[in-house]
Amino acid sequence: MKIYDASEIRNLCLIGHGHAGKTSLASAMLFDAGAVNRLGKVDDGTTVTDFDEESVARKKSVAAAFCHFEWEKNKVNCIDTPGYGAFLHDTRGCMRVTDGAVVVVSGVAGVEVSTAKVWAWCDEFEVARLIVINKLDRDRSSFTRAVESVQTTLNRACVPVQIPIGAEKEFSGVVDLVRMKALTWPHDGSGRRTEADVPAALMDEARAAREKLADAVAETDDQLMEKYLETGTLTDAELTEGLTQAVVQRRVFPVYCCAATLNIGVQPILDAVVRLLPSATTHGEVTGVDAQGNEATRKLSNTEPFSALVFKTVVDPFAGKISYFRVYSGAVKSDSTIFNATRRDSERVGAVDLVQGKQITSIGELHAGDLGAFAKLKVTHTGDTLVSDKGHVIEYPRVTHHEPAISWAIEPKSRGDEEKLSAALHKLLEADPMLRIGRDGQTKEMLISGSGQEHVEVAVARLKRLGVECTLKLPKIPYRETITKAVKYVEYTHKKQTGGAGQYARVFIDVEPRREGGYEFVDKIVGGVIDHQFRPSVDKGVQSKMAEGVIAGFPVVGVKVSLVDGKTHPVDSKDIAFQVAGREAFKKAIVDAGPTLLEPIMHVEVVVPEECYGDILGDLNSRRGRVEGMDSKSGHSIIKSRVPMAEMLSYSATLNSITGGRGEYHMELSHYDEVPAHLREKVIAHAKAHQKAEEPEE
Repeated sequence: MKIYDASEIRNLCLIGHGHAGKTSLASAMLFDAGAVNRLGKVDDGTTVTDFDEESVARKKSVAAAFCHFEWEKNKVNCIDTPGYGAFLHDTRGCMRVTDGAVVVVSGVAGVEVSTAKVWAWCDEFEVARLIVINKLDRDRSSFTRAVESVQTTLNRACVPVQIPIGAEKEFSGVVDLVRMKALTWPHDGSGRRTEADVPAALMDEARAAREKLADAVAETDDQLMEKYLETGTLTDAELTEGLTQAVVQRRVFPVYCCAATLNIGVQPILDAVVRLLPSATTHGEVTGVDAQGNEATRKLSNTEPFSALVFKTVVDPFAGKISYFRVYSGAVKSDSTIFNATRRDSERVGAVDLVQGKQITSIGELHAGDLGAFAKLKVTHTGDTLVSDKGHVIEYPRVTHHEPAISWAIEPKSRGDEEKLSAALHKLLEADPMLRIGRDGQTKEMLISGSGQEHVEVAVARLKRLGVECTLKLPKIPYRETITKAVKYVEYTHKKQTGGAGQYARVFIDVEPRREGGYEFVDKIVGGVIDHQFRPSVDKGVQSKMAEGVIAGFPVVGVKVSLVDGKTHPVDSKDIAFQVAGREAFKKAIVDAGPTLLEPIMHVEVVVPEECYGDILGDLNSRRGRVEGMDSKSGHSIIKSRVPMAEMLSYSATLNSITGGRGEYHMELSHYDEVPAHLREKVIAHAKAHQKAEEPEE
């Protein structure tokens, strides 16, 4: 395969909300560029980039997929990214290594929640953008309404460079506002383009739209503005050149028309990708840190030492681990040794691969600006920087992600599969930076955490393909026990005589609430009534009972225990005797100290379309939530509240139902608070019943 210079490479992400048509657009691009011989369809499961079993089954992208093609002698590396909130972390990771993005917006729904989020990431990563209004062939689609949504929600500098010919089922082409030509296509998916003069019925609308485009472009350049003010117009060449500079500088975002499933309007988008979006060398250099942690830069050039960033990892049941990378400088060849600057370890690479959907093709070498893949790297993980050798170290910043929003308890269906599950989970963690695995120290459950219920379900489906079947269940709530009042001089005597050496210990303790939480043990013994060697044993006994709980089997927190008196036997007193006495005295004291339950309260942030605000607020209130703040941004409401964890376990499904899948939320532990009295007894009864069910039969 041809080796391209970085100036001939465009690295681009297709981004936007789910079901806006990104995968269909990728399929049409590949077909029109001659990279495939048929126009793939999402509903038929025949697209290049939705090859993952879960993506095909769900008819939505659940992972970023890669393809490449040539257009006008330029190579385009295209990443088709997920658009639903549960999988957007994958989109974010891929945006880190691209220079341009095509933001796909549904002509029916307009800008949705994920579109606004990825747009903000484009600003963060300094990514140039084109906007494509897709699905203009659908009922209730409207180019005008969609553009208003884009300009209101995203940026006023989003300016049409086309207007549609026809609407809904009659949509058949576009008017190119730069050249003032009409481009039309048949509805057979062939992509055969016909060029003609602008229809008379659209001429006034086209002239007005071209004037708005010229206004927007002229405002970005002083010389163009002078010319525009003098002559009242810009030539096609001036408009094209000005638009190119404005797009690279992220000051204008051109808007295009499209019906991807019919392959209408796709070639002009391809033209714009190679003519307007920046090449892999446009930014000149990339910044990182050297071996000493000082800021360092590397030119985006073949003449520099090799450096690359691994931005995604995939675990394939057959091919093993595949590491996707972008070459920032230099070149890498097959069968060579490179250095992992992040892990400070060498890697031996076999073939350098190019990826086309699920097809992997080996290539001899890859140069600066290009995207590729390595198979079966031993020490490398997502976010690592690879360099030529330890003498040319530079480390590029890795992408940061939010903490997971939801956790489930996971266990293998077969008892003997614990080790297999652990190994398979380790592989998934390498591939997915948003997955977390842990074990709850209190409930002893293994927990799998992700960005949403669907994210976790997809992970479980992948575990099955790796040979481990698992079940998910809602995690147990990690309640805690505490006390509400102090009790004084609680006594317990432990006396045991079995014929041989006996056991004896007598203790008196005070117990009181500790407002700052935690646990404190105070030795107040005076006069040596309990030997020094046995006093820590009382503390040890108290802590063992605290871990087990007293009223419902949950750990006890927020108590201060003072050892105030006691008695020692010169022969029978032992460490174990004072441990038992401490346990039982504490148990006895808790019963009289106003025991209660504490529950975890979560800080919850929900982002929903503004029209769903009232319903979401009512639902949070019904979950015992306390709303603490509200904000509005880009057509969405942001609601901050504190809600008990017990009320949030099934929230994902409710949120999707209320918002039609357009809402998302994030939560993290805020604090513990007392369980209301009317719920406390239910929790205690349920916990005791669960304990009884787990007791071994005699």
